[in-house]
Amino acid sequence: MRTTVRRHLGKVVAGTAIAVAATAVMVGITLPGTAGADDTAGGKKGQSAGQTADGRQGDTAAVRPGVVEEAPAEGAKGTGRDPLTDDEIARVEKIALNQQPLTAAKDVDGDRGPQRLGADLADPEADEVDDPDAPRRAEVSFYDYGSDTLVTKTVNLGTGKVEATGSQHGVQPPLGTAEQNEAAALLIADPLGAGLKADFKDATGKALTSPDQLQLASMVYRAVPGAGPAALAKCGEHRCVRLLSKVRNGPWIDTRSLVIDLSARKVVRITG
Repeated sequence: MRTTVRRHLGKVVAGTAIAVAATAVMVGITLPGTAGADDTAGGKKGQSAGQTADGRQGDTAAVRPGVVEEAPAEGAKGTGRDPLTDDEIARVEKIALNQQPLTAAKDVDGDRGPQRLGADLADPEADEVDDPDAPRRAEVSFYDYGSDTLVTKTVNLGTGKVEATGSQHGVQPPLGTAEQNEAAALLIADPLGAGLKADFKDATGKALTSPDQLQLASMVYRAVPGAGPAALAKCGEHRCVRLLSKVRNGPWIDTRSLVIDLSARKVVRITG
């Protein structure tokens, strides 16, 4: 592994924690162990106990497998301060997307329409805090890569109307899965991703060609005036990210020295 560390840009990281420190940001992050979140135990599906190969019941004394009950189906509407249901999220996103300026926005791939970030139950108004029948509202967030704008819309779940709209520049919430995957795709395709690909090859014996081969985490990168590469001076206004990359069911690969500017679609190396 020492040879790998010397030879490649993205070194394989041993251990269970990485302290992240950069020229532009100082963030502490504890990484999980090498077992990935999607590690699963293999196994073969066999016949149920007490059943013969032709479907007849056999030895009734055999131990039958345990039964796991499915979770109750989620209703279309929540009540009170219940979290938004899937149906509610889909509905409020559709309502919000029909509003200006989102119809002219761009997503992380440059396609028409904004990048969806999420929807959460909005806090009640000050005079509604103790009202059990207060309207349920959702706050829906989007990022417009065409103008580097965070757009939030508050939708009344009862009336289906947009009650408030907010637009902010220079506000960078955590990245979603689609944005992380696009950042990884840009890194893999860039010459600066050669070290990541080489370390992946060393760890797995396979070529790295897709973000799907990695388990990813991310953190927003912001530039500090007068510090860091000039090529990243707009990070903060632009949506920039540093990736924490892990081989699925394998080791972490250190890519913290690379910043992906998703707005400009470029990869830049930092020294801190």
